[in-house]
Amino acid sequence: MSELKAKILAKMNTPNLASFATLTEDGKPWVRYVTPLADQDLVIRFATFIASRKVAQVKQNPEVHLTLGVTDPMTAQSYIQVQGKAQIKTDQASREKVWFDRLKAYFQGPDDPNLAVVEITPYRIEFMDMGSVEPQVWEA
Repeated sequence: MSELKAKILAKMNTPNLASFATLTEDGKPWVRYVTPLADQDLVIRFATFIASRKVAQVKQNPEVHLTLGVTDPMTAQSYIQVQGKAQIKTDQASREKVWFDRLKAYFQGPDDPNLAVVEITPYRIEFMDMGSVEPQVWEA
């Protein structure tokens, strides 16, 4: 594994709120917070409601953007920008990959029919160290 990929995975798999951007039906950007996790292939997943706006927006246009890595601007070391294509998954295996106990406040369990998974396959990830002008770039 490359040093850059290891840094990206470490940043993505630390509990983070991330800003997730889609395009609305009329082509305007829409951003909201999500709590993503990435696997060893850098595929990013998070839970959502099947009837959410983001699900409809991803189905209409799978191009998405994710920004994460800063929990406190006073101590921030780095952040990540992700460009990718998203798809919506509702199979049991996908639901179990994103399940964690805090989701019990929203869903009955990983088999809840209201639970969907947004799965992002990145094609470009920029890792930016604070104080740097140029990002380190990973591309698929």
